[in-house]
Parts: sequence; structure tokens; C-alpha cells
Amino acid sequence: MNSPIWFKKDISINDLSHLFSERMLAHLKIKIESISSNSLILSMPVTEEITQPLGLLHGGASCVLAESVGSIASNMVVDYNTSFALGLELNATHLSPAKVGEILLATCTPIKLGKTIHSWDISIYAKGRDSIISKARLTTMIKKKS
Repeated sequence: MNSPIWFKKDISINDLSHLFSERMLAHLKIKIESISSNSLILSMPVTEEITQPLGLLHGGASCVLAESVGSIASNMVVDYNTSFALGLELNATHLSPAKVGEILLATCTPIKLGKTIHSWDISIYAKGRDSIISKARLTTMIKKKS
């Protein structure tokens, strides 16, 4: 098994649970599914509130899920006592529709983890389906706390 990329090597779902109880993550019902040594998986249900006029998942909701999983992962890599990560650029391609009732899974793995820039590969699937919903790349910048 590879050594974990996370700053806190034994980080657990419980360590992050507070992030999902308020703000955008809570509003969209985004939850943490799993943490491995080099990946993070979040889930989000497709609800009526996040669909576009045709009743399909709004692409902006996929982008929120992608940016959330990548930003959280990036902040898990840095020493959070001295630094933090902020989204710098998000590129997303929507490849397949999702419907109300489906649960999306966003898997995030690193492309490059530098001292000041991180790049993340994010794939969003619907649970129980093989087709990819969205493919995204998130770049974050690492800033020092003042």
C-alpha cells in the first residue's frame, strides 16, 4: 500500500464530518463516502432543487460537487495549521445526464501536488451506472495563513 498523501496520515471520515453540516455542502446534501491513501470520494443526491428546466442534473451542481471534493482533498494534503488551499480553476465536461433520485459519486485523485499549486482529477459517476456523468480538473493554490 502506498503511503497516504494526507498531512494527517490517519485522517478519518469523522475528522471531516463537521464540514458537511452547514453552508453549500449541507444545502446540496453532499456527504463524504470514503478516504483512501490517495483519493477522496464524496456523494450528492440528485434532487429536484438541483435540476435544470428539463428535469436533469444542472451542470453547475456537478461543478459544486467537483470543486468541493478537490478543495477538501487539497486542504487535507497541506499542514492546516499554517496553510490552506483555495480553488483557482475548475474545468468540467458534462458527458451524461443524471436524473432525480440518482446518487452521484465524485472520486478525486491527485495529478500534481506541488508546494504552491495542486492539480486534481475528478470523475463523477451515478451509483449503479458505468457511464461517467462529468469529468473535471481542479487546480488549487496553497496559501500561508497570516
